[in-house]
Amino acid sequence: MILSSLRSRWTCFLGAFVAVALGVALTAAMGVGLAASLDPPEREPGRFASSPVVVAGRDTLAVPVRRGPETDTVTERLTHPHPVDNELLRALRRLGTVRRDGSPDAVGVTAPLAEVRAAVTASGTGARVLTGDDRRRVDPAAERDAEALVAVNAFLGTAGGVAAFVSAFVTASTFAFVVALRRREFGLLRAAGAGRGQVRRWLLGEATVVGAAASATGCAAGAWAAPVLARALVDAEVAPPWFTVTQGLSPTWWPYQLAFWTGLLVALGGAWAAARRAGRVSPVEALREASLDTAVMPYGRRAVGAALLAGALGLLAWTLWSDPSDLLKRKTYTTQPMILATAVAALAPLLVRRVVALFRWPGPLRPAGGWPARLRPAAALARVARAGAATSVRRTAAVAAPVLVTVALAGTLLGSAQTVGAAKAAEARERTRADLVVTGGTRAGWAPRVPGATVAASAETAVHVREDGGSALVRFGGRAVSDPRAFAAVTRLPVVAGDVRDLDDRSIVVTEEWQRRRVGDRVTVWLGDGRRARLRIAAVLARGTGDNGVYVTARNAAGAVVDRLDVRLRADADRAAVTRALAATGGQVRSAERWLAAEYPGVPRQTRLGLLMLLALCLVYSALSIAATLLMSAPVRGPELRALRLAGATRAQLRVVAAGEAALAVATGTLLGLAITAVGLTAQAAALARLSAPVTVVVPWGAVGVCAGVCGVVGVGVGALLKGREER
Repeated sequence: MILSSLRSRWTCFLGAFVAVALGVALTAAMGVGLAASLDPPEREPGRFASSPVVVAGRDTLAVPVRRGPETDTVTERLTHPHPVDNELLRALRRLGTVRRDGSPDAVGVTAPLAEVRAAVTASGTGARVLTGDDRRRVDPAAERDAEALVAVNAFLGTAGGVAAFVSAFVTASTFAFVVALRRREFGLLRAAGAGRGQVRRWLLGEATVVGAAASATGCAAGAWAAPVLARALVDAEVAPPWFTVTQGLSPTWWPYQLAFWTGLLVALGGAWAAARRAGRVSPVEALREASLDTAVMPYGRRAVGAALLAGALGLLAWTLWSDPSDLLKRKTYTTQPMILATAVAALAPLLVRRVVALFRWPGPLRPAGGWPARLRPAAALARVARAGAATSVRRTAAVAAPVLVTVALAGTLLGSAQTVGAAKAAEARERTRADLVVTGGTRAGWAPRVPGATVAASAETAVHVREDGGSALVRFGGRAVSDPRAFAAVTRLPVVAGDVRDLDDRSIVVTEEWQRRRVGDRVTVWLGDGRRARLRIAAVLARGTGDNGVYVTARNAAGAVVDRLDVRLRADADRAAVTRALAATGGQVRSAERWLAAEYPGVPRQTRLGLLMLLALCLVYSALSIAATLLMSAPVRGPELRALRLAGATRAQLRVVAAGEAALAVATGTLLGLAITAVGLTAQAAALARLSAPVTVVVPWGAVGVCAGVCGVVGVGVGALLKGREER
């Protein structure tokens, strides 16, 4: 019976099949990529490939923290690893050949391993002994590859979550619409003696068959798509050039298991609520409402939608009040709009009529003298289309739901990323007074002297501090400066208390993010090279977007390498002569404007490409869902279309009506998606204001327009084509 139903009603389940199959394919492909990133292939050492043993300086910091009544030790990587001790170097030279490459953090040793270990242990310096593939840990590319793999993991995790959400959303909407279209059938079954449980089991059985077949198809497609996805990530520079996955079915089984059972659960979960509604259909109710869209919003769905809406808005408000910086993180502005979009979609049947009513043209009022004769047919067709969209609530809501999700994700994901990027760029512009900036390795040391200019040298560093009552070790990035007064002259830091010029070797500049942040207080910190220091707070900076950081002197950042010179020209300075003098230091000399444009481009290219890939996936889902919804609804429109034909409408006019209804449904989804975008970006703007950061809201109108345009083209084209055929 189930198989017979599926064969006769395959158009009703085509959308759910494609949605589940596509979601499983994406989940499998991303799972395979995630497995490859978590277990990357072993790569040969490059820096000391000819040395069987590598001795590297200590690179970890161990700090005791309190875990309730017990004490635990937290280990963190040092920002400035220790060089190999000179005394240890002499001991290693007595054992064999020692190879150095200019950097003091590691050396290659050709000597018996046991003797090298004994010498390192006797030195008491905490140096590391590396052999085999572990020698690659001291390669400069090792850290870059590790950071790239973290970016790959973050992208694949985010993409997998978005794909699972959209596929579940589309599947649930499809099954709900299937039940709405089959109310007469379920009523007849109830009249023939079928019980509520039998109707529910029938629909769940159909969902099981569809979900299993779609999941199996998706796993096969995912095995093919995984290498394509890996190449796309490499081409987009999200993954390192050597990143790859196995062609065909991977020996790693868990991505396919996860994808298959997730797809099946999504299908059953999407059908569960619809099956419960189908089981409640009575014969009389079904026959009475078979052709009418009344009572389209059960009280249970209203309660769920209202609860989701209140929860989403409450979560935004709570985050804004308790930790506004969390709203600037990708994890937050990716997940919270999903909750809000689900709530709005659940309430869509209540909102459809009100939103459609906003499109008043040609309206109930007529111009003086009536409409011109050449416009009367168009006005009549527009009224018919608007009436059809307003009364066919289920169909309009089913078409609008995927549109609002896609538009909302496009607006919130890209808009949030661009808003945060613009705020960071504006904040960086406000922080600098420099005319020129020199970056890269310089040969001038900490304080180069350049006639006609004030030069402030700085280096990247970090400090660790125990917070939350000593139960957490927190790392704060920042910069080390050689001359605080010169640095204050070339910068414009957002100081809320104290004075940056008071910074010395016994003090530190912190941000409002610190738990202890009162000027004059002393804090115990662990410096970038692992030394423990007790420093006085000289100034406190606004929290901002998170890029303000801490500041210490060069003496408190042993091992830090100068990577930036901020230069402010004096009134009588020769810019060309200053530029030539700075170029002699070996760094890249740029104007402050060019440096800001390069360092703060808004949204990094890799991040933007990743987000566009996610939105492309969502757009494919929406197009498929719109087409499937219109395909399912076409058979039940025959009587309506024939009635319009009898009233004198031509086939071309019927297509215009169908196009108008689809366009109104897409426009309704677009407006609801823009409303979600407005809520998300408004919350983010409020968070930036609370953090004393520049508020620059960016709405990605281009991406939103593309999403709405593609959905509109698909809806109008498919709707007009199907209704033109169905009318026959």
